[in-house]
Amino acid sequence: MEIALLCLFFGIYLTIRYYMVDHDTDADKDRKRFKKGIDLFQQSDIIEAHTYFDNVVQQQPKSAIAYAYRGKCQLAQANYYSAIYDLTEALNRDNTLADCYLERGIAYYKTNEFQQAFREFDKAVWHFRDEQPDAYRWRALARIELRQLPQAENDLRRAIALGDENSFHLLLQPPFTRPVFQR
Repeated sequence: MEIALLCLFFGIYLTIRYYMVDHDTDADKDRKRFKKGIDLFQQSDIIEAHTYFDNVVQQQPKSAIAYAYRGKCQLAQANYYSAIYDLTEALNRDNTLADCYLERGIAYYKTNEFQQAFREFDKAVWHFRDEQPDAYRWRALARIELRQLPQAENDLRRAIALGDENSFHLLLQPPFTRPVFQR
């Protein structure tokens, strides 16, 4: 009888604890807290967003989201090495931010570090798990630079299957096209 009563109280305790505990991650909380800056970034007001997140990083240096968005602003302003630094700092604080892998890969790609870019795009593909065709397209572009053409074609076809029209246009260009008339 005592065991049944203890189990009942324990079940009630677990139920109350479940509803009383905050289930948001730190990243979710930061996204809510920094909504103003995120909105500035999404409205393409990059300079204002960069200033906003630069101040946030100084005030809250442990925020992965603040570093991530400052890195995105740096990337939009073509400050590739600064973007790599900020995105790396964001991933050091929270390695589950899939878009940071993609953005860092783009920055590496723009600095002609194709092997590093490929690694980052590969991580982005793994983290997005067939939700983001951009990761496949960028990985294909890095593979083209690394002369991995069959794998690049497979990535482009996967991106097309996920609805990416840009990948379709890339498949229609060399090195994937074959001459119609051969002598």
